[in-house]
Amino acid sequence: MTDKEQNAQFPGLISPGDTVAIAAPASPFDKHMLMQGISVLENMGFIVHVPEEIFNRTGYLAGSDFERAKLLNTLFADPDIKAIFCARGGYGVMRILSLLDFDVIRDNPKIFAGFSDITVLLNAFYRKCGLVTFHTPLVTTLPASTENTKKRFFEAFTADIWENIVPESPVIIRSGHAGGPLVGGNLSLLCHTTGTPYAPDFKGAILFLEDRGEALYRIDRKLMHLKLAGCFDDIAGLAVGSFRDCGDISEIHNLISDLVRDEKIPILCGFAIGHEDENITVPVGAMVTLDTERNAIIVSKQVAYSKQRGV
Repeated sequence: MTDKEQNAQFPGLISPGDTVAIAAPASPFDKHMLMQGISVLENMGFIVHVPEEIFNRTGYLAGSDFERAKLLNTLFADPDIKAIFCARGGYGVMRILSLLDFDVIRDNPKIFAGFSDITVLLNAFYRKCGLVTFHTPLVTTLPASTENTKKRFFEAFTADIWENIVPESPVIIRSGHAGGPLVGGNLSLLCHTTGTPYAPDFKGAILFLEDRGEALYRIDRKLMHLKLAGCFDDIAGLAVGSFRDCGDISEIHNLISDLVRDEKIPILCGFAIGHEDENITVPVGAMVTLDTERNAIIVSKQVAYSKQRGV
């Protein structure tokens, strides 16, 4: 077992009847969409705690930096809260990183889930605390998610067997298979955290990428930023998710192929991970295998089966 396998810690499973909380560590949200998302969680059987603080507003943020960080620290410290689901992404998560109590988070491992701007926290909690986190729909995007997305979301937190993550229309840029901890998420946010102590450790990792609303030249710039920073030098594999409203996806795949042509690693595209209604839950920090023969990200059974309730 590698050091990263030893350090990765799945939070305990949850069950219908458990209390989950909503956090808003980034931008304000549409209250109607939030209530619809809460209904989805309640229909799954969870008791949903909605802190009053999530309705705070400070400009384009859901409260001041101190308020947003304090709420996360409080929710992690609360033993009655079994999972924390983020209301929305947007902007602002990077502003609270230095205000988070990583000791509290490390000592109180629990499910933490979201995506987009929440990418920053997903990778930071794994990097700083060894906590496996979850790249999932947000509470406000759950209502419009596909039924398969909702099913995979629920099973990720309640079942001890992890179904393979398989793209519907796989595109293989380079064949092969490799194992490592799964890190990544939103390309823009990965760029912004590169060079900080909150960036993921790319060495030996299976990196996954997604983004939304970026022109091809901007995606080129962001990928080149990661390349020049050495982020691609020692990754074990690359999984490419959706790039919504970013133009022709084949051009993005060609761009990726060109920029990482010197890396002898498996590269598989087409995963339903990102800003689409189909947005499959993936565990950040879990040991996985990227296998182009099976066209899948396979979560390590050794890690998945360790998700015993209360661990």
